[in-house]
Amino acid sequence: MPSKEPPRRRVPGPARPARPRPAAGRPAGPAARRTSRPPARPTPRTIRLGSPKPRLRLVSLGLTLVMLAFVVRLLQVQAVDASAYAAKAEKHRYQEYTLSADRGEITDRAGIALAASVDAYDITADPKLFTPEESRLRDAPEQAAALLAPLLGKEPAEIAKKLRTPKSRYTLLARKQTPQVWKQIKDLKKVYEKKAKPAEGGNGVNLLGGILSEPSTKRVYPNGELAAGILGYVNAEGRGAGGLESMLDKELAGQDGKIRFAQSGGRRVPTAGSQGTPAVPGSDIELTIDRDIQWAAQRAITEQVAKSKADRGYVIVQNTRTGEVLAMANAPGFDPNDLSEANAAAMGNAALQDAFEPGSTSKVMSMAAVLEEGAATPGTHVTVPNRLHRGDRLFKDDVNHPTWYLTLNGVLAKSSNIGTILATGQLGRTQAEANQVLYSYLRKFGVGSPTGLGYPGETPGILAKPRDWSTSQQYTIPFGQGLSINAMQAASVYSTIANGGVRIEPTLIRGTKGPDGRFTPAPAPKQTRVVSEKTARTLAQMLESVVGDEEGTGTKARIPGYRVAGKTGTANRVDPELGRYKGYTASFAGFAPADDPQITVYCAIQNPTKGNYFGGQICGPIYKKVMEFALKTLHVAPTGSQPARMPVTFQASE
Repeated sequence: MPSKEPPRRRVPGPARPARPRPAAGRPAGPAARRTSRPPARPTPRTIRLGSPKPRLRLVSLGLTLVMLAFVVRLLQVQAVDASAYAAKAEKHRYQEYTLSADRGEITDRAGIALAASVDAYDITADPKLFTPEESRLRDAPEQAAALLAPLLGKEPAEIAKKLRTPKSRYTLLARKQTPQVWKQIKDLKKVYEKKAKPAEGGNGVNLLGGILSEPSTKRVYPNGELAAGILGYVNAEGRGAGGLESMLDKELAGQDGKIRFAQSGGRRVPTAGSQGTPAVPGSDIELTIDRDIQWAAQRAITEQVAKSKADRGYVIVQNTRTGEVLAMANAPGFDPNDLSEANAAAMGNAALQDAFEPGSTSKVMSMAAVLEEGAATPGTHVTVPNRLHRGDRLFKDDVNHPTWYLTLNGVLAKSSNIGTILATGQLGRTQAEANQVLYSYLRKFGVGSPTGLGYPGETPGILAKPRDWSTSQQYTIPFGQGLSINAMQAASVYSTIANGGVRIEPTLIRGTKGPDGRFTPAPAPKQTRVVSEKTARTLAQMLESVVGDEEGTGTKARIPGYRVAGKTGTANRVDPELGRYKGYTASFAGFAPADDPQITVYCAIQNPTKGNYFGGQICGPIYKKVMEFALKTLHVAPTGSQPARMPVTFQASE
């Protein structure tokens, strides 16, 4: 029988805290623990809000005032000022642009263009696109300027400065560039556009992307300096600023048109239509100038001015029967295509704007007065001493000589100053009467009056009234000193003699061709009889002696096969800067054929300083070159008759 183990003794452990007993009616255990409440908290103090009604009233009042302001403004816009605001809206909605009229051409008598307008472009830029932020380059203006400068003919620094104006979105780089220049710029833009692509290693920005253009027109002169003094030039705005371009600007410019269209966001609204007035092109002007004769005249005078180292010179070629100016050449000249290189002193038309003392070419007017008044005949004897005392001066001829025994024809042929003084002294019973008669003829020939061309800046010359002539002037005026004329006036004097004594106002305009293509001839020029046909015919024969007789001073103007009438001139010249006499004016004037006059040529050279300065020696050859060329160009037949030989001298015993 197994033995029974003795009972184990419980060893008392640490005392545990007594668990509270559940209250009566509540379960004991975990459930009892979950439903237990924390100790009670003290009751918080209650905050009482103010009444919201005042705030609502204030907000309502504010909203009412705002709405009232909107209503008032709406009434003002839609009722009170409705028309004004509608007009403003209309103004901003519609854009209006000017349509520039095409400038008319200037042509020679054969319709060959001397001045025309061609398509051009103003090269512009948006400077903002060249800022470092937009171009992603610090020196974008300098790089672009280096590329554009050779094409635009400008300095890189000048272009770069214009591109460095970031506050502006527009700058003008160059005006009136040819389509070829703009094409070169566009080609460059394409190259740099390709380089800008990331695939090509670029930064995505075209260096020349900010270079733009505006369509324009450019005035061009196809023949360069040819007839530049007549044509003039236009300014940067395309308006006439000199010569015929200025004189006929209204006719040449036409009338600009306008176009008005709706736009939105800077773009035209195609469906809104457009309205406006079209531009009316300017009229074409046809001149009396013959381009070939103009070229010959300009070449001849340019060469002689350079050879003589003269200040300037001019040649006039005129149709004796119509008054039409076939050529008007000046030297030195200028190229109206490039005014930046032009000399300001050469940019006018000196043939009309210079007033100078004509010298002996003026003697033909004195002789015309003597013949017309019956004071003498071509064969009248005139004894010419080496010196002549008149008034307070001692007068002489160009050369020292023994006493000459000349006919009146010889006085003109040998260009004697003393003989001319003696002949014109017979125009009146007193010197005062003679002065008055001579003055009246000078005025009839056009001295002291505008030529009738209406050319801007033209001088009428200087001719004082007889009562104002000084003691010396009443004796110098008969041989061409003490009065002033322009080259066109001088040519017109000889055309008057060639035309049988009838002066025809010179003309430069042959007619106009309007936008409709209809040609309108210029009005007929004014005609005035100055001397009788008999006097004119006699003078023509006397002028032949100047060229044809060995005693004459114009032998270098002879043209084989043609009878030539002409007169030399060598005058003391008034220096416009010094205001006193210095140097000479050399000249030659005449017409051909002498027996059937058709063409007048006048040449003058101011202040020749190298070589000969006599008119017959340096202007006679120019006259010959130009006249010979003109006769051949116009198909004038050679002379078929021999000149009448008038005596130049007489024997003292006669």
